[in-house]
Amino acid sequence: MARALDVDPAVGLTGAEAARRRRVHGPNELRRRPTRSLAAILVDQFKSLITVLLGSAAMLSAAFGHWTEAGAILAVIVINALIGFFTEWRAVRSMEALRSLTVHSARVRRDGEVIEVPARALVPGDVVLIEGGDVVAADLRLIEASKLQCDESVMTGESLPVAKQVAPVPAATALADRVDMAFQGTAVTRGSGAGLVVATGMGSELGRIAALVEEAEPERTPLERRIEALSRQLVWLTLGLAAVIAASGIAAGKPVLLMLETAIALAVAAVPEGLPMVTTLVLARGMWRMARRNALIERLSAVETLGATTVILTDKTGTLTENRMAATRLHLPSGDRTLEPDGEPEPFAEGTADRRALEVAALCNNATLGQNDVATGDPTELALLRLAKRFGLDRGELVGAWPEVREDAFDSDQKMMATVHAVDGGFLYAVKGAPEAVLAAVVAVAGAEGDRPVSGDRLDAWRSRAEALADKGLRVLALASKRSGSAGEPAYAGLTLLGLVGLEDPPRGDVAPAIAACKEAGIRVVMVTGDHAATAGQIAEHVGLPEPDSLPALEGSAIARLDELSAEQRRELMRRAVFARVSPAQKLDLIRLYQEAGEIVAMTGDGVNDAPALRKADIGVAMGQRGSQVAREAADMVLRDDAFASIAAAVEHGRVIFANIRKFLIYLLSCNLSEILVVGIAALADLPLPLLPLQILYLNLVTDVFPAFALGAGEGERDVMSRPPRSPREPILARRHWLAIAGHSTVLTAATLTAFLSAVWWLGLSASDAVTVSFVTLALGQLWHVFNMRDRGSSPVVNEITRNPYVWAALALCIGLVAIAVYAPPLAGVLALAPPPMPAMTLAIGLSLVPWAVGQVAKSAPRLP
Repeated sequence: MARALDVDPAVGLTGAEAARRRRVHGPNELRRRPTRSLAAILVDQFKSLITVLLGSAAMLSAAFGHWTEAGAILAVIVINALIGFFTEWRAVRSMEALRSLTVHSARVRRDGEVIEVPARALVPGDVVLIEGGDVVAADLRLIEASKLQCDESVMTGESLPVAKQVAPVPAATALADRVDMAFQGTAVTRGSGAGLVVATGMGSELGRIAALVEEAEPERTPLERRIEALSRQLVWLTLGLAAVIAASGIAAGKPVLLMLETAIALAVAAVPEGLPMVTTLVLARGMWRMARRNALIERLSAVETLGATTVILTDKTGTLTENRMAATRLHLPSGDRTLEPDGEPEPFAEGTADRRALEVAALCNNATLGQNDVATGDPTELALLRLAKRFGLDRGELVGAWPEVREDAFDSDQKMMATVHAVDGGFLYAVKGAPEAVLAAVVAVAGAEGDRPVSGDRLDAWRSRAEALADKGLRVLALASKRSGSAGEPAYAGLTLLGLVGLEDPPRGDVAPAIAACKEAGIRVVMVTGDHAATAGQIAEHVGLPEPDSLPALEGSAIARLDELSAEQRRELMRRAVFARVSPAQKLDLIRLYQEAGEIVAMTGDGVNDAPALRKADIGVAMGQRGSQVAREAADMVLRDDAFASIAAAVEHGRVIFANIRKFLIYLLSCNLSEILVVGIAALADLPLPLLPLQILYLNLVTDVFPAFALGAGEGERDVMSRPPRSPREPILARRHWLAIAGHSTVLTAATLTAFLSAVWWLGLSASDAVTVSFVTLALGQLWHVFNMRDRGSSPVVNEITRNPYVWAALALCIGLVAIAVYAPPLAGVLALAPPPMPAMTLAIGLSLVPWAVGQVAKSAPRLP
């Protein structure tokens, strides 16, 4: 490698050569992605079809000199845009977070001297020196490694530090197994070393992940897609109706100007101006409610997406597990023990073989376990200290009684570590290491009745125990010791075996119930991790993740490229509950696999390697405590408590929110369709317009918005999590909902036209005065119509609508606004309304109750929604 990079590792590059290479390769930093400007975000608020239609109506109004109407419509457009801008604006800072992992300086060997240079100045061929506590500044091919270990969990998902070596590995080796490399952004936990820079900036593994984040454009959420589809339907419906009615009127000889004004009224009536506003406010309230349950939502539409989720792809380390090693199994001379997390085991008596094993676990250790469990050191050694502490042994007290006089640090070739302690005029050798290495060095095995010479059968039995623990996904360590009169003997000879310890990154206590809740809700949970298959499979079984038809865990090396898979191979992949040793690119392929199968995918994660997948998924869920900044910035939702259970709570909120959105959509659209029918029927029947464009706009913005928001703020039904997820292909409003909208709007229209015609023909009011009657009838009818949004089969008196305090507040407010519109002279003059006589008002109130009465009867019919 040094020859290929044209550098002498003992001298390093010259300053001139480093400068030349920096000009060729550029600075060692990640590519900066242009930040989306505030202006671009604001412009996007005006791109919806509803906004275009309203803008067209405003221009037509202005063209005919109706400046008040044009100004009112433009005000609606601006209000909606500002609400969307301030609630949805957030900077996508994933690339900034990735850059935060880079270090600011590094120690390099140049011109034969060790100097410190800015990390961005590193170039391929530089010789970089690293030691415990450093963050690696570039991808290094190691040329020196003294007991070197690196924490690569944020890069690979591997929960344990990785021991490094200088011996080369095959070129096709998976990223997590490239032990001859140290990668940019990872942390050195132990030892020291040196390496040749082989990749910098975007060419490093961290840079490749950054590129994947750029390429993995976030999927538009189901709610966004459904609202867009609904907007298109409304636009075409409006244009069609306006064209038909205008053409019919002109063909019948009616004035062209009159029919164009009618078309404007139809356009204003058809568009639910409050829809964007109410949707945004309901989702924003959902964000606040989820925040109280420790789920922080970064994108408004993500609130609803969780409710539609059908598959959760979850990381293991730090998400399903605690991200810290713990001893869970013991094989001691007295027998086998399974350690429960909350158990309080009895201390062993002094001098027993069991106590000797735990003394070795505490003594042969470099970690520190301070007060309140404040810990520093290797996770495995910390787990051993916690194990000893549970049995009443403290390393500080033991070392105080038996001072350490020598240490043989862990060696990756021997796979063992030893410490030597002065004890009773002699010396105690405490040894821990890989079972195969320790068993090869023992001459005796400790027992309840004393130490006995080792035999082939006895060693085979211990090897079988070690293999059984490893098969369960545990990391296994053997503990041994010996007594000697000298501190200078070889540490790894003449040992007495004391026992085995099985360690694992234990599952979080709340994960199993949360996964069970997801399954009850019809959501499949799949583990996608960078850890080993055996470890991942064991955790999956422990938390109840596999389904009855699930296939065994599959490692990433066995997964072909998605584009090369047949339909049968895709179906087989989707039957897996666990994917292990998976690269960032393979995570993206798995997400695309499920998305192309029509699933709504949520992805959880906490590491740098999860960032592209979090961005690609329908909703990315990052861990707030253990998660890297990269993951948090790439995600749509961040869990403040890192609890998988918070995902189940968020799913429940998402489902409630979608049901509420559907309710207020039915309410809004039935109200708007009634306005269309009132205007359209009157125009076709050659009647005066019962409603004027500005009056319709007032109804849509005032008397529609507040009840709709009240519906969106409902608490939802109690059994929402016992139902299967909605079909991803189901539109936001299905056929049955459109039929309900048509039915409700027909009754509202009939009541309004009846009131208008009765006011003219029966009460003898002029057409201009009768408009007030039709306005009041429709306004109050729409308000009482909110009670028709109760669920079918619920009580007409006590139901989710009548229990909603926001509904009653909205009704009180809106009744007051209707009264102001009719009786307050300034506003009444703008809206062309006049206070009606008492008989007319009685007529309006009486007919406004008809749609509510008909709706309540319809709710009792089982075939109606």
